[in-house]
Amino acid sequence: MEAAETPERESMEYDVVIVGAGPAGLAAAIRLKELDEKISVVVLEKGSEVGAHILSGAVIDPIGLDKLIPDWRDDPDRPLTTHVTEDRFLYLTEKGATKLPNILMPKLMSNHGSYIGSLGRLTQWLAARAEGLGVEIYPGFAAAEILTDDKGAVIGVATGDMGIGRDGKPGPAYQPGMALLGRYTLIGEGARGSLAKELIARFALDEGREPAKFGIGLKELWEVEPDKHKPGLIQHSFGWPLDNKTGGGSFLYHFGENQVAIGFVVHLNYENPHLEPFQEFQRFKTHPAIKSLLEGGQRISYGARAITEGGIQSVPKLAFPGGALIGCSAGFVNVPRIKGTHNAMLSGMLAAEHVAGALGEGRSHDTLASFEASWRDSEIGHDLKKVRNVKPLWSRFGTRLGVMLGGLDMWTNSLFGFSFFGTMGHEKPDYACLKPAADCPKIDYPKPDGVITFDKPSSVFLSNTNHEEDQPVHLRLSDPMMQKESEWAVFAGPSARYCPAGVYEWVQEDGAEPRFVINAQNCVHCKTCDIKDPNRNITWVPPQGGEGPIYVGM
Repeated sequence: MEAAETPERESMEYDVVIVGAGPAGLAAAIRLKELDEKISVVVLEKGSEVGAHILSGAVIDPIGLDKLIPDWRDDPDRPLTTHVTEDRFLYLTEKGATKLPNILMPKLMSNHGSYIGSLGRLTQWLAARAEGLGVEIYPGFAAAEILTDDKGAVIGVATGDMGIGRDGKPGPAYQPGMALLGRYTLIGEGARGSLAKELIARFALDEGREPAKFGIGLKELWEVEPDKHKPGLIQHSFGWPLDNKTGGGSFLYHFGENQVAIGFVVHLNYENPHLEPFQEFQRFKTHPAIKSLLEGGQRISYGARAITEGGIQSVPKLAFPGGALIGCSAGFVNVPRIKGTHNAMLSGMLAAEHVAGALGEGRSHDTLASFEASWRDSEIGHDLKKVRNVKPLWSRFGTRLGVMLGGLDMWTNSLFGFSFFGTMGHEKPDYACLKPAADCPKIDYPKPDGVITFDKPSSVFLSNTNHEEDQPVHLRLSDPMMQKESEWAVFAGPSARYCPAGVYEWVQEDGAEPRFVINAQNCVHCKTCDIKDPNRNITWVPPQGGEGPIYVGM
Protein backbone atom coordinates (compact mmCIF):
# COMPACT_ATOMS: atom_id res chain seq x y z
CA MET A 1 0.00 0.00 0.00
CA GLU A 2 1.51 3.34 -1.04
CA ALA A 3 1.55 6.24 1.41
CA ALA A 4 -0.89 8.13 -0.82
CA GLU A 5 -3.39 5.29 -0.38
CA THR A 6 -3.16 5.20 3.42
CA PRO A 7 -6.72 5.22 4.80
CA GLU A 8 -7.79 8.25 6.75
CA ARG A 9 -7.77 7.94 10.51
CA GLU A 10 -11.15 7.30 12.07
CA SER A 11 -12.12 9.21 15.19
CA MET A 12 -14.29 8.75 18.27
CA GLU A 13 -15.41 11.51 20.60
CA TYR A 14 -15.69 11.40 24.39
CA ASP A 15 -15.93 13.85 27.22
CA VAL A 16 -12.70 12.54 28.77
CA VAL A 17 -9.83 10.56 27.25
CA ILE A 18 -7.51 8.84 29.73
CA VAL A 19 -4.13 7.41 28.68
CA GLY A 20 -3.03 4.52 30.86
CA ALA A 21 -5.05 1.89 32.74
CA GLY A 22 -2.93 2.13 35.86
CA PRO A 23 -4.19 3.07 39.32
CA ALA A 24 -4.29 6.80 38.47
CA GLY A 25 -6.17 6.44 35.19
CA LEU A 26 -8.67 3.91 36.49
CA ALA A 27 -9.31 5.88 39.69
CA ALA A 28 -9.99 8.96 37.55
CA ALA A 29 -12.37 7.01 35.30
CA ILE A 30 -14.32 5.54 38.22
CA ARG A 31 -14.57 8.87 40.02
CA LEU A 32 -15.82 10.63 36.89
CA LYS A 33 -18.63 8.11 36.52
CA GLU A 34 -19.48 8.34 40.21
CA LEU A 35 -19.79 12.11 39.90
CA ASP A 36 -21.88 12.02 36.74
CA GLU A 37 -22.81 8.80 34.97
CA LYS A 38 -23.51 10.76 31.78
CA ILE A 39 -19.83 11.71 31.36
CA SER A 40 -18.39 9.55 28.56
CA VAL A 41 -14.94 8.17 29.43
CA VAL A 42 -12.45 6.08 27.47
CA VAL A 43 -9.22 4.57 28.81
CA LEU A 44 -6.37 3.52 26.48
CA GLU A 45 -3.87 0.91 27.65
CA LYS A 46 -0.76 -0.01 25.62
CA GLY A 47 -0.43 -3.43 27.27
CA SER A 48 -2.17 -6.42 25.71
CA GLU A 49 -4.47 -6.49 28.73
CA VAL A 50 -4.99 -4.34 31.79
CA GLY A 51 -2.14 -5.06 34.20
CA ALA A 52 0.21 -6.52 31.57
CA HIS A 53 2.70 -3.66 31.94
CA ILE A 54 2.09 -2.93 35.62
CA LEU A 55 4.95 -3.63 37.98
CA SER A 56 5.33 -2.58 41.60
CA GLY A 57 6.59 -4.02 44.88
CA ALA A 58 3.81 -3.80 46.05
CA VAL A 59 2.98 -2.74 49.57
CA ILE A 60 -0.07 -0.55 49.14
CA ASP A 61 -1.30 2.12 51.51
CA PRO A 62 -5.09 1.78 51.14
CA ILE A 63 -5.87 5.47 51.68
CA GLY A 64 -6.60 6.00 47.98
CA LEU A 65 -8.61 2.81 47.61
CA ASP A 66 -10.58 3.58 50.79
CA LYS A 67 -11.51 6.98 49.41
CA LEU A 68 -12.48 5.64 45.99
CA ILE A 69 -14.33 2.47 47.02
CA PRO A 70 -14.98 2.57 50.79
CA ASP A 71 -16.48 -0.94 50.92
CA TRP A 72 -13.80 -2.68 48.83
CA ARG A 73 -12.91 -5.04 51.70
CA ASP A 74 -16.42 -6.53 51.50
CA ASP A 75 -15.82 -7.85 47.97
CA PRO A 76 -14.99 -11.59 48.12
CA ASP A 77 -12.91 -11.12 44.95
CA ARG A 78 -10.88 -8.20 46.34
CA PRO A 79 -7.28 -8.27 45.07
CA LEU A 80 -5.61 -7.33 48.37
CA THR A 81 -5.92 -9.80 51.25
CA THR A 82 -2.51 -9.93 52.97
CA HIS A 83 -2.11 -7.41 55.79
CA VAL A 84 1.34 -6.19 56.77
CA THR A 85 2.13 -7.85 60.10
CA GLU A 86 5.81 -7.10 60.55
CA ASP A 87 8.21 -4.35 59.38
CA ARG A 88 11.96 -4.99 59.19
CA PHE A 89 14.67 -2.51 58.23
CA LEU A 90 18.19 -3.85 57.65
CA TYR A 91 21.58 -2.37 56.94
CA LEU A 92 23.65 -4.91 55.00
CA THR A 93 27.38 -5.45 54.88
CA GLU A 94 28.86 -8.12 52.63
CA LYS A 95 28.42 -10.90 55.19
CA GLY A 96 26.24 -9.39 57.90
CA ALA A 97 22.92 -7.67 58.51
CA THR A 98 22.07 -5.19 61.24
CA LYS A 99 18.40 -4.81 62.09
CA LEU A 100 17.45 -1.21 62.77
CA PRO A 101 15.09 -0.71 65.72
CA ASN A 102 11.61 0.21 64.48
CA ILE A 103 11.31 2.77 67.25
CA LEU A 104 13.97 4.86 65.49
CA MET A 105 11.88 5.04 62.33
CA PRO A 106 9.63 8.07 61.79
CA LYS A 107 5.96 7.16 62.18
CA LEU A 108 5.30 7.86 58.50
CA MET A 109 7.61 4.94 57.63
CA SER A 110 5.33 2.46 59.39
CA ASN A 111 3.44 0.09 57.12
CA HIS A 112 0.79 -0.72 59.71
CA GLY A 113 -2.56 -0.90 57.91
CA SER A 114 -1.02 -1.47 54.48
CA TYR A 115 -1.52 -4.50 52.23
CA ILE A 116 0.85 -6.67 50.21
CA GLY A 117 -0.25 -7.84 46.79
CA SER A 118 -0.04 -7.57 43.04
CA LEU A 119 -0.63 -4.12 41.57
CA GLY A 120 -1.43 -5.80 38.25
CA ARG A 121 -4.31 -7.69 39.86
CA LEU A 122 -5.50 -4.53 41.59
CA THR A 123 -5.71 -2.70 38.26
CA GLN A 124 -7.60 -5.60 36.70
CA TRP A 125 -10.10 -5.44 39.56
CA LEU A 126 -10.42 -1.66 39.20
CA ALA A 127 -10.91 -2.04 35.44
CA ALA A 128 -13.84 -4.38 36.01
CA ARG A 129 -15.38 -1.84 38.39
CA ALA A 130 -14.86 0.93 35.85
CA GLU A 131 -16.43 -1.04 33.01
CA GLY A 132 -19.38 -1.82 35.26
CA LEU A 133 -19.94 1.92 35.51
CA GLY A 134 -19.84 2.38 31.73
CA VAL A 135 -16.19 3.28 31.16
CA GLU A 136 -14.80 2.03 27.82
CA ILE A 137 -11.36 0.45 28.19
CA TYR A 138 -9.25 -0.46 25.16
CA PRO A 139 -6.16 -2.54 25.96
CA GLY A 140 -3.67 -3.20 23.19
CA PHE A 141 -3.80 0.36 21.88
CA ALA A 142 -0.79 2.59 22.51
CA ALA A 143 -1.40 6.32 22.54
CA ALA A 144 1.33 7.51 20.20
CA GLU A 145 0.47 11.09 19.28
CA ILE A 146 -0.90 14.22 20.97
CA LEU A 147 -3.65 15.90 18.96
CA THR A 148 -4.15 19.66 19.22
CA ASP A 149 -6.44 22.32 17.81
CA ASP A 150 -5.35 25.43 15.91
CA LYS A 151 -4.70 27.22 19.20
CA GLY A 152 -2.38 24.51 20.45
CA ALA A 153 -4.74 23.07 23.05
CA VAL A 154 -4.82 19.30 23.46
CA ILE A 155 -8.00 17.79 22.03
CA GLY A 156 -7.13 14.10 22.38
CA VAL A 157 -4.66 11.46 21.28
CA ALA A 158 -4.10 9.12 18.35
CA THR A 159 -3.20 5.48 18.68
CA GLY A 160 -0.22 4.17 16.75
CA ASP A 161 -0.55 2.65 13.31
CA MET A 162 -0.39 -1.14 13.16
CA GLY A 163 1.37 -3.18 10.49
CA ILE A 164 4.14 -0.72 9.64
CA GLY A 165 7.21 -2.56 8.33
CA ARG A 166 10.82 -2.10 9.46
CA ASP A 167 11.28 0.16 6.43
CA GLY A 168 8.61 2.54 7.76
CA LYS A 169 6.12 1.67 5.03
CA PRO A 170 2.64 0.14 5.52
CA GLY A 171 2.64 -3.64 5.13
CA PRO A 172 -0.16 -6.01 4.07
CA ALA A 173 -1.63 -6.05 7.59
CA TYR A 174 -1.59 -2.24 7.90
CA GLN A 175 -4.25 -0.62 10.07
CA PRO A 176 -4.22 3.12 10.69
CA GLY A 177 -4.40 4.45 14.21
CA MET A 178 -7.56 5.96 15.57
CA ALA A 179 -8.12 9.47 16.94
CA LEU A 180 -9.70 9.57 20.40
CA LEU A 181 -11.02 13.08 20.92
CA GLY A 182 -11.99 14.47 24.30
CA ARG A 183 -12.97 17.70 25.92
CA TYR A 184 -10.21 16.89 28.41
CA THR A 185 -7.31 14.42 28.24
CA LEU A 186 -5.67 12.92 31.33
CA ILE A 187 -2.19 11.42 30.98
CA GLY A 188 -1.44 8.55 33.38
CA GLU A 189 1.26 6.62 31.51
CA GLY A 190 3.50 5.99 34.51
CA ALA A 191 7.13 7.01 34.94
CA ARG A 192 8.77 8.70 31.94
CA GLY A 193 5.78 8.24 29.65
CA SER A 194 6.41 9.28 26.06
CA LEU A 195 3.39 11.62 25.80
CA ALA A 196 3.99 13.12 29.23
CA LYS A 197 7.59 13.83 28.27
CA GLU A 198 6.41 15.57 25.09
CA LEU A 199 3.76 17.61 26.91
CA ILE A 200 6.21 18.70 29.61
CA ALA A 201 8.56 20.00 26.91
CA ARG A 202 5.84 21.53 24.71
CA PHE A 203 4.17 23.51 27.50
CA ALA A 204 7.34 24.08 29.63
CA LEU A 205 5.61 22.36 32.54
CA ASP A 206 8.93 21.80 34.32
CA GLU A 207 9.95 25.47 34.24
CA GLY A 208 11.06 26.55 37.71
CA ARG A 209 11.10 22.94 38.97
CA GLU A 210 14.00 20.78 40.04
CA PRO A 211 15.20 18.16 37.53
CA ALA A 212 13.17 14.97 37.37
CA LYS A 213 14.91 12.10 39.18
CA PHE A 214 14.49 8.37 38.76
CA GLY A 215 15.51 4.95 39.95
CA ILE A 216 15.32 1.58 38.27
CA GLY A 217 13.37 -1.08 40.12
CA LEU A 218 14.00 -4.75 39.33
CA LYS A 219 11.66 -7.39 40.69
CA GLU A 220 11.36 -11.16 40.82
CA LEU A 221 8.43 -13.16 42.10
CA TRP A 222 9.41 -16.36 43.93
CA GLU A 223 7.54 -19.32 45.30
CA VAL A 224 9.40 -20.33 48.46
CA GLU A 225 9.25 -23.39 50.68
CA PRO A 226 6.17 -23.26 52.96
CA ASP A 227 8.18 -23.34 56.21
CA LYS A 228 10.05 -20.19 55.09
CA HIS A 229 6.94 -18.23 54.17
CA LYS A 230 5.76 -15.59 56.64
CA PRO A 231 2.64 -13.89 55.25
CA GLY A 232 2.59 -10.20 56.08
CA LEU A 233 6.35 -9.82 56.61
CA ILE A 234 7.98 -6.95 54.74
CA GLN A 235 11.69 -6.21 54.79
CA HIS A 236 13.64 -3.28 53.38
CA SER A 237 17.41 -2.95 53.30
CA PHE A 238 20.13 -0.59 52.16
CA GLY A 239 23.90 -0.90 51.98
CA TRP A 240 25.64 -3.90 50.35
CA PRO A 241 26.09 -4.66 47.47
CA LEU A 242 26.02 -0.94 46.60
CA ASP A 243 28.86 1.28 47.75
CA ASN A 244 28.28 4.29 49.98
CA LYS A 245 28.12 6.70 47.02
CA THR A 246 25.42 4.77 45.17
CA GLY A 247 21.84 5.12 46.37
CA GLY A 248 19.38 2.26 46.40
CA GLY A 249 18.14 -0.70 48.38
CA SER A 250 15.95 -3.77 48.43
CA PHE A 251 12.43 -4.88 49.23
CA LEU A 252 11.18 -8.31 50.21
CA TYR A 253 7.45 -8.97 50.74
CA HIS A 254 5.71 -12.22 51.80
CA PHE A 255 2.13 -12.64 50.57
CA GLY A 256 -0.32 -15.01 48.91
CA GLU A 257 0.38 -18.74 48.64
CA ASN A 258 4.07 -19.07 49.55
CA GLN A 259 4.95 -16.12 47.32
CA VAL A 260 7.69 -13.60 47.98
CA ALA A 261 8.20 -10.44 45.93
CA ILE A 262 11.90 -9.62 45.99
CA GLY A 263 13.28 -6.53 44.37
CA PHE A 264 16.13 -4.09 44.14
CA VAL A 265 16.18 -0.37 43.39
CA VAL A 266 19.20 1.57 42.11
CA HIS A 267 19.00 5.36 41.99
CA LEU A 268 19.82 6.44 38.46
CA ASN A 269 22.13 9.24 39.54
CA TYR A 270 24.93 6.70 40.01
CA GLU A 271 28.35 7.77 38.71
CA ASN A 272 30.23 4.62 37.69
CA PRO A 273 29.38 3.60 34.09
CA HIS A 274 30.64 0.07 34.85
CA LEU A 275 27.82 -0.46 37.37
CA GLU A 276 25.06 -2.84 36.24
CA PRO A 277 21.78 -2.63 38.20
CA PHE A 278 20.66 -6.11 37.07
CA GLN A 279 23.89 -7.66 38.33
CA GLU A 280 23.71 -5.74 41.61
CA PHE A 281 20.27 -7.28 42.11
CA GLN A 282 21.57 -10.78 41.40
CA ARG A 283 24.51 -10.21 43.73
CA PHE A 284 22.16 -8.98 46.48
CA LYS A 285 20.37 -12.35 46.43
CA THR A 286 23.61 -14.12 47.41
CA HIS A 287 23.70 -12.37 50.78
CA PRO A 288 23.33 -14.94 53.59
CA ALA A 289 20.23 -13.16 54.92
CA ILE A 290 18.53 -13.47 51.51
CA LYS A 291 19.91 -16.64 49.93
CA SER A 292 18.65 -18.87 52.75
CA LEU A 293 15.06 -17.75 52.03
CA LEU A 294 15.31 -18.50 48.30
CA GLU A 295 17.08 -21.87 48.51
CA GLY A 296 14.68 -24.62 47.55
CA GLY A 297 12.30 -22.11 45.98
CA GLN A 298 11.48 -21.26 42.38
CA ARG A 299 11.61 -17.97 40.49
CA ILE A 300 8.34 -17.54 38.59
CA SER A 301 8.43 -14.00 37.16
CA TYR A 302 10.76 -11.09 36.42
CA GLY A 303 10.37 -7.46 35.42
CA ALA A 304 11.89 -4.00 35.60
CA ARG A 305 10.56 -0.46 35.59
CA ALA A 306 11.70 3.12 36.13
CA ILE A 307 10.52 4.81 39.34
CA THR A 308 10.02 8.55 39.81
CA GLU A 309 12.16 9.79 42.70
CA GLY A 310 12.24 13.58 42.42
CA GLY A 311 9.57 14.24 45.03
CA ILE A 312 7.56 17.40 45.48
CA GLN A 313 10.28 19.74 44.20
CA SER A 314 10.40 17.93 40.84
CA VAL A 315 6.66 17.66 40.19
CA PRO A 316 5.97 19.64 37.01
CA LYS A 317 2.98 21.88 36.48
CA LEU A 318 0.16 19.38 36.13
CA ALA A 319 -2.39 21.27 34.04
CA PHE A 320 -1.97 22.18 30.38
CA PRO A 321 -4.50 23.46 27.83
CA GLY A 322 -6.91 20.58 27.38
CA GLY A 323 -5.78 18.21 30.13
CA ALA A 324 -3.51 17.22 32.98
CA LEU A 325 -0.82 14.82 34.18
CA ILE A 326 -1.75 12.31 36.90
CA GLY A 327 -0.03 9.53 38.86
CA CYS A 328 3.59 8.67 38.14
CA SER A 329 3.48 10.77 34.97
CA ALA A 330 3.47 13.64 37.46
CA GLY A 331 5.98 12.01 39.83
CA PHE A 332 3.98 11.37 43.00
CA VAL A 333 6.09 8.53 44.48
CA ASN A 334 6.99 8.80 48.16
CA VAL A 335 10.65 7.73 47.85
CA PRO A 336 11.54 6.58 51.39
CA ARG A 337 8.28 4.61 51.66
CA ILE A 338 8.73 3.19 48.11
CA LYS A 339 5.06 3.85 47.54
CA GLY A 340 3.18 5.66 44.81
CA THR A 341 -0.09 3.77 44.30
CA HIS A 342 -1.98 5.70 46.98
CA ASN A 343 -0.94 9.07 45.57
CA ALA A 344 -1.59 7.92 42.00
CA MET A 345 -5.18 7.04 42.90
CA LEU A 346 -5.66 10.24 44.89
CA SER A 347 -4.36 12.32 41.98
CA GLY A 348 -6.70 10.56 39.55
CA MET A 349 -9.69 11.25 41.78
CA LEU A 350 -8.68 14.86 42.37
CA ALA A 351 -8.26 15.46 38.64
CA ALA A 352 -11.63 13.81 37.96
CA GLU A 353 -13.36 16.17 40.37
CA HIS A 354 -11.94 19.24 38.65
CA VAL A 355 -12.67 17.85 35.20
CA ALA A 356 -16.27 17.05 36.18
CA GLY A 357 -16.67 20.58 37.53
CA ALA A 358 -15.35 22.07 34.28
CA LEU A 359 -17.62 19.85 32.17
CA GLY A 360 -20.57 20.87 34.31
CA GLU A 361 -19.82 24.50 33.46
CA GLY A 362 -19.75 23.68 29.75
CA ARG A 363 -16.00 24.17 29.44
CA SER A 364 -13.54 22.21 27.31
CA HIS A 365 -9.90 22.29 26.15
CA ASP A 366 -8.92 24.96 28.69
CA THR A 367 -6.34 24.78 31.48
CA LEU A 368 -7.58 23.21 34.70
CA ALA A 369 -5.98 25.85 36.88
CA SER A 370 -8.01 24.77 39.91
CA PHE A 371 -6.45 21.29 39.78
CA GLU A 372 -2.96 22.74 39.62
CA ALA A 373 -3.74 25.02 42.56
CA SER A 374 -5.25 22.31 44.75
CA TRP A 375 -2.91 19.31 44.85
CA ARG A 376 -0.23 20.73 47.16
CA ASP A 377 -2.83 21.26 49.90
CA SER A 378 -4.29 17.78 49.37
CA GLU A 379 -3.24 14.47 50.96
CA ILE A 380 -0.70 14.13 48.13
CA GLY A 381 1.10 17.37 48.89
CA HIS A 382 1.11 16.71 52.63
CA ASP A 383 2.54 13.22 52.04
CA LEU A 384 5.35 14.40 49.75
CA LYS A 385 6.29 17.52 51.69
CA LYS A 386 7.37 15.56 54.76
CA VAL A 387 9.88 13.46 52.79
CA ARG A 388 11.10 16.08 50.30
CA ASN A 389 14.73 16.11 51.47
CA VAL A 390 15.35 12.37 51.81
CA LYS A 391 16.50 11.88 48.22
CA PRO A 392 18.70 15.04 48.04
CA LEU A 393 20.36 14.23 51.37
CA TRP A 394 21.07 10.66 50.29
CA SER A 395 22.51 11.82 46.98
CA ARG A 396 24.65 14.53 48.53
CA PHE A 397 26.04 12.76 51.61
CA GLY A 398 26.02 9.10 50.61
CA THR A 399 24.10 6.18 52.06
CA ARG A 400 25.27 6.06 55.68
CA LEU A 401 25.19 9.76 56.59
CA GLY A 402 22.48 10.64 54.05
CA VAL A 403 20.01 8.08 55.39
CA MET A 404 20.57 9.25 58.97
CA LEU A 405 20.04 12.89 58.00
CA GLY A 406 16.98 11.91 55.99
CA GLY A 407 15.55 10.13 59.03
CA LEU A 408 16.17 13.21 61.17
CA ASP A 409 14.48 15.39 58.57
CA MET A 410 11.41 13.14 58.47
CA TRP A 411 11.19 13.27 62.28
CA THR A 412 11.28 17.08 62.42
CA ASN A 413 8.78 17.37 59.57
CA SER A 414 6.42 14.88 61.21
CA LEU A 415 6.64 16.24 64.76
CA PHE A 416 7.12 19.97 64.23
CA GLY A 417 6.23 20.66 60.61
CA PHE A 418 9.61 22.11 59.64
CA SER A 419 12.98 21.07 58.23
CA PHE A 420 16.45 22.20 59.21
CA PHE A 421 17.32 21.91 55.51
CA GLY A 422 14.39 23.84 54.03
CA THR A 423 13.68 22.34 50.61
CA MET A 424 16.82 21.00 48.97
CA GLY A 425 17.48 20.77 45.25
CA HIS A 426 18.67 17.82 43.20
CA GLU A 427 21.55 19.65 41.47
CA LYS A 428 21.55 17.83 38.11
CA PRO A 429 19.54 15.30 36.08
CA ASP A 430 20.43 11.61 36.09
CA TYR A 431 21.87 11.53 32.56
CA ALA A 432 24.50 14.09 33.61
CA CYS A 433 25.79 12.07 36.58
CA LEU A 434 27.97 9.47 34.83
CA LYS A 435 31.72 9.94 35.04
CA PRO A 436 34.09 8.90 32.24
CA ALA A 437 34.88 5.20 32.41
CA ALA A 438 38.61 5.89 32.77
CA ASP A 439 37.92 7.63 36.09
CA CYS A 440 35.96 4.74 37.62
CA PRO A 441 36.87 1.23 38.79
CA LYS A 442 35.59 -1.73 36.84
CA ILE A 443 33.21 -4.08 38.65
CA ASP A 444 33.67 -7.85 38.43
CA TYR A 445 30.30 -9.57 38.59
CA PRO A 446 30.13 -13.33 39.19
CA LYS A 447 28.53 -15.65 36.66
CA PRO A 448 24.94 -16.69 37.43
CA ASP A 449 24.37 -20.11 38.97
CA GLY A 450 20.91 -20.61 37.45
CA VAL A 451 19.50 -21.38 40.90
CA ILE A 452 19.62 -18.16 42.90
CA THR A 453 21.17 -15.84 40.32
CA PHE A 454 20.28 -15.64 36.64
CA ASP A 455 21.20 -14.01 33.33
CA LYS A 456 19.20 -11.44 31.38
CA PRO A 457 17.90 -13.72 28.58
CA SER A 458 16.28 -16.19 30.99
CA SER A 459 14.86 -13.28 32.97
CA VAL A 460 13.33 -11.60 29.93
CA PHE A 461 11.81 -14.97 29.01
CA LEU A 462 9.94 -14.97 32.35
CA SER A 463 8.55 -11.50 31.60
CA ASN A 464 6.66 -12.91 28.57
CA THR A 465 8.01 -10.07 26.44
CA ASN A 466 7.17 -10.13 22.76
CA HIS A 467 7.52 -7.69 19.87
CA GLU A 468 6.86 -8.13 16.17
CA GLU A 469 10.30 -7.86 14.60
CA ASP A 470 9.15 -6.38 11.29
CA GLN A 471 8.30 -2.92 12.61
CA PRO A 472 10.26 0.30 13.12
CA VAL A 473 12.60 0.10 16.10
CA HIS A 474 10.84 1.86 18.97
CA LEU A 475 14.16 2.85 20.60
CA ARG A 476 15.23 5.76 18.45
CA LEU A 477 18.86 6.75 18.15
CA SER A 478 19.27 10.41 17.23
CA ASP A 479 22.96 10.41 16.31
CA PRO A 480 24.77 7.07 15.72
CA MET A 481 28.14 8.82 15.55
CA MET A 482 27.64 10.42 18.98
CA GLN A 483 26.80 7.00 20.39
CA LYS A 484 30.16 5.70 19.22
CA GLU A 485 32.25 8.77 20.05
CA SER A 486 30.79 9.38 23.50
CA GLU A 487 28.69 6.50 24.84
CA TRP A 488 31.35 4.00 23.80
CA ALA A 489 34.62 5.92 23.69
CA VAL A 490 34.09 8.02 26.83
CA PHE A 491 31.69 5.97 28.97
CA ALA A 492 32.58 2.41 27.82
CA GLY A 493 29.08 1.58 26.58
CA PRO A 494 26.94 1.80 29.75
CA SER A 495 23.73 1.14 27.78
CA ALA A 496 24.63 -2.56 27.73
CA ARG A 497 24.74 -2.45 31.52
CA TYR A 498 21.99 -0.08 32.64
CA CYS A 499 19.42 -1.88 30.46
CA PRO A 500 17.90 -4.74 32.51
CA ALA A 501 16.79 -6.70 29.44
CA GLY A 502 19.79 -7.04 27.13
CA VAL A 503 18.41 -4.60 24.56
CA TYR A 504 21.73 -2.87 23.85
CA GLU A 505 25.03 -4.46 22.81
CA TRP A 506 28.40 -3.21 21.66
CA VAL A 507 29.71 -5.87 19.28
CA GLN A 508 33.35 -6.13 18.16
CA GLU A 509 34.26 -8.82 15.66
CA ASP A 510 37.79 -9.70 14.50
CA GLY A 511 39.28 -6.39 15.57
CA ALA A 512 36.70 -4.36 13.66
CA GLU A 513 35.27 -1.11 14.96
CA PRO A 514 32.62 -1.58 17.70
CA ARG A 515 29.07 -1.77 16.41
CA PHE A 516 26.01 -0.66 18.39
CA VAL A 517 23.18 -3.20 18.27
CA ILE A 518 19.61 -2.60 19.48
CA ASN A 519 17.66 -5.79 20.27
CA ALA A 520 14.31 -4.01 20.51
CA GLN A 521 12.39 -7.27 20.81
CA ASN A 522 13.83 -7.70 24.35
CA CYS A 523 12.53 -4.37 25.66
CA VAL A 524 10.46 -4.56 28.87
CA HIS A 525 9.47 -0.88 28.57
CA CYS A 526 11.31 0.23 31.70
CA LYS A 527 12.43 3.54 30.04
CA THR A 528 15.85 3.49 31.74
CA CYS A 529 17.65 4.24 28.47
CA ASP A 530 15.51 7.34 27.93
CA ILE A 531 16.62 8.54 31.36
CA LYS A 532 20.25 7.46 31.79
CA ASP A 533 21.85 7.79 28.34
CA PRO A 534 24.58 10.39 29.01
CA ASN A 535 23.93 12.22 25.73
CA ARG A 536 20.11 11.95 25.72
CA ASN A 537 20.64 10.23 22.39
CA ILE A 538 18.09 7.42 22.92
CA THR A 539 14.36 8.11 22.87
CA TRP A 540 11.79 5.49 23.88
CA VAL A 541 8.48 5.57 21.99
CA PRO A 542 5.68 2.99 22.09
CA PRO A 543 5.91 0.00 19.77
CA GLN A 544 2.77 -1.42 18.24
CA GLY A 545 -0.07 -1.62 20.75
CA GLY A 546 -0.27 -4.74 22.90
CA GLU A 547 3.42 -5.58 22.63
CA GLY A 548 6.01 -5.70 25.38
CA PRO A 549 5.91 -7.69 28.61
CA ILE A 550 2.91 -9.57 29.94
CA TYR A 551 3.51 -9.58 33.67
CA VAL A 552 1.62 -12.16 35.71
CA GLY A 553 1.08 -11.49 39.40
CA MET A 554 3.46 -8.53 39.43
